[in-house]
Amino acid sequence: MLNIDYSPGQTCRFARFGRITDETSPTNLSLCAASLHRETKTIKINNEMKIHFLKHLSLLSLFAVIGVSGYAQEHRLTLEQAIELGLQNHQQLKISAAQLQTSSDQVRVAKSQRTPTMDFSANAFYLGDALILDRDWSKVVTEELPHFGNTFGFQASQLLYKGGVINKSIDIAELQYQLAELDLERNEQDIKFLIISNYFDIYKLINQIQILEQNKVLAEQVRDNIMKSYEQDMVTRNEVIRADLQIKNLDQTILTMRNAHAILSNQMSYALGLPDDVLIIPVEDMDSRIRPQGDYIDLAYDRHPALRSAEMNVQIAEKNIAIQKSNWSPAIAAFGGYNMQRPITSRTPALDMYSNSWQAGISLSFNIGNLYRNKRQVNLSRSQARITQEALTYTQQNIEIGVNAAYLKYMEAGQQILLMEESKVLANENYELVRNKYLNQLAITAEMTDASNAKLNAELEYANAVVNAAFQYYNLLKATGSL
Repeated sequence: MLNIDYSPGQTCRFARFGRITDETSPTNLSLCAASLHRETKTIKINNEMKIHFLKHLSLLSLFAVIGVSGYAQEHRLTLEQAIELGLQNHQQLKISAAQLQTSSDQVRVAKSQRTPTMDFSANAFYLGDALILDRDWSKVVTEELPHFGNTFGFQASQLLYKGGVINKSIDIAELQYQLAELDLERNEQDIKFLIISNYFDIYKLINQIQILEQNKVLAEQVRDNIMKSYEQDMVTRNEVIRADLQIKNLDQTILTMRNAHAILSNQMSYALGLPDDVLIIPVEDMDSRIRPQGDYIDLAYDRHPALRSAEMNVQIAEKNIAIQKSNWSPAIAAFGGYNMQRPITSRTPALDMYSNSWQAGISLSFNIGNLYRNKRQVNLSRSQARITQEALTYTQQNIEIGVNAAYLKYMEAGQQILLMEESKVLANENYELVRNKYLNQLAITAEMTDASNAKLNAELEYANAVVNAAFQYYNLLKATGSL
C-alpha cells in the first residue's frame, strides 16, 4: 500500500515529483496519487525484469573473473628484466643474428680473393698407335706407341694489381657487415620499444582496474546507504536498481580490463620466452629524466642506427664508383706451374718415360672494350651515389622532425599530469559534495551518477597521464636511436 503525505509543504518523496503546497486542490492530489500508483506498478514489473537480468549478469561475471584469475599465474617483472628477456628470446632477433653471421662469412669470402689461385690435375689414359698419312691422305705407316699414359699438373697464379679492386671489394663487404650490425641494433630497439609499449599498456590496465575497484567500493557504500533509505521508505526500489546497475557496470568494465591484461600478457610471453599462461605484473617506478632538446638532436646524430646506415650506404656507393673505375686499369698477375707427362710423344720413336717441365712469370691483360663501355657503368654508379646522398639528407631531416615531435610530446605529457591532477582534485571534491547532498535527500540520482562518472574519469585520466609521460620519455629515446 502506497502512502502519501498530503500535508502542506511536504515532499512527494517516492517519485521526487516536487513539493505539494497549500494551494493544491483535491483533484490534483488525486491525480498525483493515481500517477504514483501507475508508476509503482510499472517500476515493480521493470524491477523484476532487471533483477532477473542482474542475477544472470552476476553469474556470468563471476565465471569470467574466475576463468581469468584461474588461467594465469602472476609473474612480476621490472621493465629492465622484460627488455632483457625480450632481447634473449625474441624470434626476430634470432633471424637478425643469423643474417649478421652471414655478413661475417661474406667478409671472409671477400678477403679470400687475396690468396693465390692454385690448381692440380692428374689423369691416366690409353694411348693408341699413331697413324701417319701422306699429303694425299694415303696411308704411309703406323707408328707404335706406348699404350699407357698419364699426366700430372700444378698451376698457381696471384693477382698483383687491378686498380685496387680486391681491397675495395673487401671494404664493401666490411661496410655491409656493419650495416647488418646496425640492422640488428635497429631491430633490438624496435623490440625494446614493443616490449616497453606492451609493458606500459599492462601498467595502465592495472592502474585502471585498481581505480575501478576503488570506485566500486564507494558505489557499494552508496548502495548500502540507499538500501537503508529504501528500508525506511524514503526512496523507491528504482533507486536501488540504479545503484546495482552502476556496480554491475563497474564489474563489467573491470572484467574487460582483466581480460585485456591476460591477452597482453599472453602476447608478451612469446616475446619474452615465458610460459604462455603467465599474467605479467609490472613493478616499475614511473621515472624519467629530461634534458634540453638540443642534447637529444646531438644524440640522434651520434647514435641513430638509421642515420649511420644511410652514411654507410654513401660510403658503399663511393666504393662502387672506385671499383667501376678499376676496369680501366690493366690486370697484372704472377703465375707458375709444373707438369709431368708420360709417354714422351714429341719425338720418334716415342719414349715410355716421364717429361718434366715448369714455368714461372708475369702476365699482363687489359680489356680494350672497357675504354668505351665502362664509362656508362661509372656514370650509373655516380647516379646511385647521388641517390644515397639525398637519402642521407632525407634521413637527417626525418630524425630531426621525429626528435622534435617526441620532445614536444614528452613536455606535453608532463603538463597533462599537472592538468589531470587538478581535474582529479576537483572531481573528488565535487563527488564528496554531491554525495553528502544525495545522502541528505538534496540531490537526485542523476547528479550522483554524473559526479561518480566524473570522479572515475578524472582518476583514470590522471593515472593514464602518469603512465603516458613515462612512455613518451622512452619514445623520445627511441627517436634519438638510443633506446
